Amino acid sequence: MNQHNKLIEEHITTWVKALPQGGLYAPMAYLMGLPAKRVRPALVLMACELFGGRAEDALDEALGIELFHNFTLMHDDIMDAAPLRRGQPTVHEKWNVNTAILSGDALLVKAYQLMAKRPDVSAIFSKYALEVCEGQQLDMEFERRDDVTTAEYTAMIRQKTAVLLACALCVGAAISGANEEDSNRIGAFGEHTGLAFQLRDDLLDAFGDSAKTGKQKGGDLRAGKKTFLLIRGLELSAANGRNELREELAKPAEQRDVPRMLQALEELGVRNEAERAIQAEDRKAAEALDAIAVPEERKEPLRALTAQLMARNY
Repeated sequence: MNQHNKLIEEHITTWVKALPQGGLYAPMAYLMGLPAKRVRPALVLMACELFGGRAEDALDEALGIELFHNFTLMHDDIMDAAPLRRGQPTVHEKWNVNTAILSGDALLVKAYQLMAKRPDVSAIFSKYALEVCEGQQLDMEFERRDDVTTAEYTAMIRQKTAVLLACALCVGAAISGANEEDSNRIGAFGEHTGLAFQLRDDLLDAFGDSAKTGKQKGGDLRAGKKTFLLIRGLELSAANGRNELREELAKPAEQRDVPRMLQALEELGVRNEAERAIQAEDRKAAEALDAIAVPEERKEPLRALTAQLMARNY
């Protein structure tokens, strides 16, 4: 992935330097300059190479995917009233909300300009981009509901998080001329990898080492955020006549006893259930990749990336 990241960073640097100065464009340059893993654009290049294409031929589309991703981050930060992004002030904090909205809109336009060169790529991008927006809307609706199920949560994170990984891979596959069956398989690989990634994120927030994650342990629980862990914990609490989670959620966020909530999740078996769900998604991703009939060495970068995502502890 290092070679892919080098190509991507060079392309981003060139793009940023070509932006007009100030106004609408300074927030774009700022956000694109923050430290980032660049997983999604790397997947575009990897999928292109998987089916025999050249990474260099997919750089504009890889950039388009990253611009869209950053557009969603800029607007998500406004919706969440988040003060920090990757340890730095969010765009709406550094400038103001109106500038962040407009700059995010412009990022979306810039993304479409890059994806519009090929009708097949544009169609793939539009389909998945709309799903991401639908997923974010569901996420906001879930905040106001007390009856969200794990199945609903999984469907929401599929749209909000997983489908953009699928989109990146399907775009790369289209550029290199993959057939429909293989495009569907690489898309399934992306979706299952994305689901495993988000479930791992939920688990790390609750049980990860704060020194490594850089987050307060159990921050999502303290905030009452509806993750897989809390939703499943509430389901199992009701089935087992336990009230710890409900009692803590009834308190103001700053007064919640997070260690008590974590202990309840452990005792109810939710942590182990989440681990099993992650492993199941990881297996499905591997099966989808296995079914693609290309030389095994072309699959290695994707296998290495998923192993890295699954093994992460922050």
